[in-house]
Amino acid sequence: MKKNRDKELLAILEVSKVLTASFDLERNLTSAMETLSNLLEMQRGCVYLLDPISKDLRIVAAHGLTREEIKKGKYRIGEGIVGRVIETGSPMFVPNIGEEPKFLNRTKSRPAKQGISFLCIPIELKGEILGVISADRIYSEEHGSVDDDIRVLTIVASLIAQFVGLWKSYQEADKEREELRLQLKERFSIPNLIGESDRFQSVLKAVSKVANTDATVLLLGESGTGKELIARTIHYQSPRAKGPFVAVNCAALPENLLEMELFGAEKGAFTGATERRIGRFERAHGGTIFLDEIGELPLSLQAKLLRVIQEKIFERLGSSKPIHADVRIIAATNRDLHDEVFRGNFREDLYWRLNVVAIMMPPLRERREDIPLLVDYYLKKFNKKYKKSIELSSDAMEILTGYSWPGNIRELANTIERLVIMAERNVIDRIDLPCNMYTEAEVTTSHKRFSPGGSLSHEVESIEKERIIRALKENNYIQSRAARALGITPRQLGYRIKKYGIEVPS
Repeated sequence: MKKNRDKELLAILEVSKVLTASFDLERNLTSAMETLSNLLEMQRGCVYLLDPISKDLRIVAAHGLTREEIKKGKYRIGEGIVGRVIETGSPMFVPNIGEEPKFLNRTKSRPAKQGISFLCIPIELKGEILGVISADRIYSEEHGSVDDDIRVLTIVASLIAQFVGLWKSYQEADKEREELRLQLKERFSIPNLIGESDRFQSVLKAVSKVANTDATVLLLGESGTGKELIARTIHYQSPRAKGPFVAVNCAALPENLLEMELFGAEKGAFTGATERRIGRFERAHGGTIFLDEIGELPLSLQAKLLRVIQEKIFERLGSSKPIHADVRIIAATNRDLHDEVFRGNFREDLYWRLNVVAIMMPPLRERREDIPLLVDYYLKKFNKKYKKSIELSSDAMEILTGYSWPGNIRELANTIERLVIMAERNVIDRIDLPCNMYTEAEVTTSHKRFSPGGSLSHEVESIEKERIIRALKENNYIQSRAARALGITPRQLGYRIKKYGIEVPS
């Protein structure tokens, strides 16, 4: 009796081990059936799972059956012994399948049915019947009782139910991850990058060439030109797209924290290190690490980064165990690294290691033909976000296109968002734009009007007239308010309106 109990406990332990070995449904369940056969001498063990759509019961794993026999193992709810167990949710025991007319033997795996007993147990999780587990048995005195077998199979069915539940969750999560990955791949695809100018098209050409390689990329350009967007596009269009994309801003953390963020730390490596800390390079394994503001990296860390690039290994703080770094490096900076090397602020050997493929991001003022496209894109984006239908007048678009955009695309996006939020009418006009854009437009206009033969007084009058027209529009043509905004008296304003022939609507 004790010997049988020991075998049962060992069988349950071994089944739990094989079910937690991986998320391979068929392999794990087949191994579980093999374990029952080897340790408890149960023949032809099968696991049937219920298809939630067709409501068919199909064999997903079996021991003692051929592939052809497994394919035949299909039942409807209520059909045969297997179908009855699904229907009732209760275990069934058939002492002799040769004398049981409801036993269909659909797999044809039992040519001689006499003397074979059949056990069938429901696989149930939180009140939901997921399938059934079955086993053949030829009883003798040393095999123990039917109750013992039903008890063991019920425990095994419970373990299988937990595994199938986890497997389904894993499949759903994996499917969701794949859908999100495809969405990211689509979002960060080259056709979705906005710009038709020659300067920007040359950037896209370089991106398409370098994406399929594992080469280190150095992105150069002013702040706000879209360097991280380009880095993500390179990653999601590369063979590493299924791996992680990990971004680090080298200017955002002090030196002591930055080293830990990049390379990680072992428990006890410093005061307060109560657990192991995984660094960004380790998290980026199999994917891409984006080192933004690389020009801000301290000299002490530049040497460690150089070793990672050269030897593909690093160590966590407080450890001497080398860790392999299977990562692609994309770095970005708004500094002139060549000048930083000359000044002694950046290692020359690291500069040349990073500068395998350099891509220069043009500022927005050098690709003005792309500004209307970007304005239109962000206008649609923020209209959708704030549930509005704001449009832009041609005068406003002219000023936006002529503006120098020192903050580049980031400034443009923030400006359009602010305009959409604050808009009181459906059309944004030039009077709704920020004052700094007016000032720059006025200076530009005055430069256009200026000629060596023109008089200074004429230039001043032209600027004064434009300022008066703008003040009147901004104050709904109420002259007292416009005069106050201009810092003159209403009488002085009236004189200038008459002098310049400015039309004031009644």
